[in-house]
This record gives sequence, C-alpha cells and structure tokens, in this order.
Amino acid sequence: MKSSAATVKEYLASLPADRRAGIEALRKVILENLDKDYEECMLYGMIGYAVPHRVWPSGYHCDPKKPLMMAALSSQKNALTVYLMSVYNDQSERAWFQGAWAKTGKKLNMGGCCIRFKKLEDAALDVIAEAIRRTPAKAYVDNYVKILASTGRGPDGRKLKDAKPVVKKPAAKKPVVKKPVVKKTATKKTASKKTAKKSAKR
Repeated sequence: MKSSAATVKEYLASLPADRRAGIEALRKVILENLDKDYEECMLYGMIGYAVPHRVWPSGYHCDPKKPLMMAALSSQKNALTVYLMSVYNDQSERAWFQGAWAKTGKKLNMGGCCIRFKKLEDAALDVIAEAIRRTPAKAYVDNYVKILASTGRGPDGRKLKDAKPVVKKPAAKKPVVKKPVVKKTATKKTASKKTAKKSAKR
C-alpha cells in the first residue's frame, strides 16, 4: 500500500508490529550490503534505495526530479514486498537471481521487479543480500544508460535525433513443405472385378 509518510521512521511507525518486524529485518539486510553511493529515502510511498542526484544528476528519465531507484521495500495488503530494479532491467541478473533462489528450496513469488512473501521466513535473505551487493551504483547507472541507448535515448532520457532504436528481427518462418499427392493404383483384385463386370455385360 502506498504510504503518505514523509520519512522512513514515520513509515515504520505506521506499520502493525508484525509487519514492522519483517520490514525492519529486510531493511537491515539491504543497508548492510548497499553501496555507499545509494541513499535510503521515501519514494513512491515506499522505502526506496536510489542513486541520488549528487551521483546521477539526470535522475529518473520519466521524472528527472526524482532520483534513480534501484530497490525498495513495501508492506502491501497481503504481503511483504521487495522491489529489485537491478534484477528487472538485466536478464543475466534475473537468471542468476532465480537460480540462486531456487537453490534455497524456498518458493519464489516474483513479478516484474517485485518479490512477494507473506512472512519473513519465506524470504531467501542471503539471495536478496547478494543481489544488493552485486549492484554498485556506478554499474547500475551504466546499465541504465545502455538500456536508454537501446531505445534511441540519451543519458537524460531524451530521444536522440540520429539514433536508431534496436529493432528485433522477427523469427524466420519455417518453409512449408507440401506433401506429394500419390494417386492410388488399382490392385489386382479391383482390376479383376472390373474385367469380370465388363465380360458379364457382353
């Protein structure tokens, strides 16, 4: 649920005791593994972990006034949720994340960038920690710029005049092979029946 809290402290105070304990445990894991160039803040009604403007002045291209978010925490109606944009934006990171989570034996309930669980025990905390640790701010920004470039946009998100967006080629269609039409040849039995009918008419 989107919160109107102005600070992380206010957000935590607004949660029921059981939810607060879960969010605080997840927050501790994130903060212990977070690169120094990220900052914790309230963003989109959640606890966000973003590349601040002092590191990336352009901010988020859809809303440059906001910093570039990499991760977030939220207490939703039916679940605790961790948002990992680093896993959402990078196919190789997503493959690693899903594989690492599977090895823990815990069930993964994952959408585009959100990982949901009803209780803290369902979360693979070591995998979340590693996902945060292996995404330093500089590498995250570099990948973000590459993604923008692939859509014909510059680092500030504006469309480049001479840029050509990457267009995926449609998969080649398999050639349709027509089966040869085989005419049925008369068997000895049918041939002899026809001969018998002709001789009977005579």
